Amino acid sequence: MKTNPLGRTGLHVSQLCLGTMTFGTQTSQAEGHAQMDMALARGINFVDTAEMYPVNPVSRETIGRTEEILGNWHRANPSRRGEYILATKHSGEGLQAVRDGAPISSATIAATIEGSLKRLQTDYIDLYQFHWPNRGSYMFRKNWRYDPSSQSRAETIAHMEDALGALQKQVEKGNIRHFGLSNESAWGCSMWAMMAEKTGGPRVASVQNEYSLLCRLFDTDLAEVAANEDIGLLSYSPLAVGLLTGKYQGQAVPEGSRMSLVPELGGRMTDRVRPAVDAYLAVAARYGLDPVHMALAWCCKRPFMTSVIFGATTLAQLEHALEAADLELSDEVMKELDAAHKAHPMPF
Repeated sequence: MKTNPLGRTGLHVSQLCLGTMTFGTQTSQAEGHAQMDMALARGINFVDTAEMYPVNPVSRETIGRTEEILGNWHRANPSRRGEYILATKHSGEGLQAVRDGAPISSATIAATIEGSLKRLQTDYIDLYQFHWPNRGSYMFRKNWRYDPSSQSRAETIAHMEDALGALQKQVEKGNIRHFGLSNESAWGCSMWAMMAEKTGGPRVASVQNEYSLLCRLFDTDLAEVAANEDIGLLSYSPLAVGLLTGKYQGQAVPEGSRMSLVPELGGRMTDRVRPAVDAYLAVAARYGLDPVHMALAWCCKRPFMTSVIFGATTLAQLEHALEAADLELSDEVMKELDAAHKAHPMPF
């Protein structure tokens, strides 16, 4: 499988990354462990998780369960930890189920990392990410009413310096090796990079934001940041919560799907989204492509892409998705996908 540089870390990660957010709810421990085995056997060397996982839904009772499942895999396979790059995340302000919604700070970082290390049963985390900024984010469908006008630049910079100092201590202890962001803006990524140069703290290596044929907010300012600052994209939800698989066509909501478990996700299938989904599925049909493979392969082809994070509820779904690793989309397909985007910009 093709690999890409992870920022300026010297590491190279597979172009597909195994996401684990269903491990512990939709995906059992046994199935999760089987997914780890298959993913590594098929060339994936990058696995992403978070302290707040699993999702669908997020609950106080299940916080940390996904990391525990991965930790049990490490315990059962003690010699394999060095075979892959492990990423996890520190939850941000407002999630009441974790630290009563406390913001990220030097007061939370050390204990949070120690908690993840214990659950993961490992000595180190390769990429430690902040799940979302303290100051909020336009991701999570908040872009339509995003308003940063009340932010305090001085407070944000002070927070960055404080957090980078705490992260550097964790690097020196060997608990984490590299630092990444998630759900961040172009200005935020640039400031984190600038503050790292100023303070000597760990430089941001990547940013994990939503990105798919239906969600292309990264294409402009953040793409420029990626090119000039070597902060590559780790895209999540490349199948647009399953909309690009075709399984929700005709008002269908399959049992066990994300929309069946989290009904509010159904609000994304608006009258504006349906024609866009239809247009992309039509391109796949015209060229005899599986829509899952097409959507993943398109993401992999983007010039700023470091790795495409995808999840699978079952082993069969994982095996199917992995076939995208060998797909190279033709210029004709790419042109048609561009035309569909121009006809249906910003659909959800």
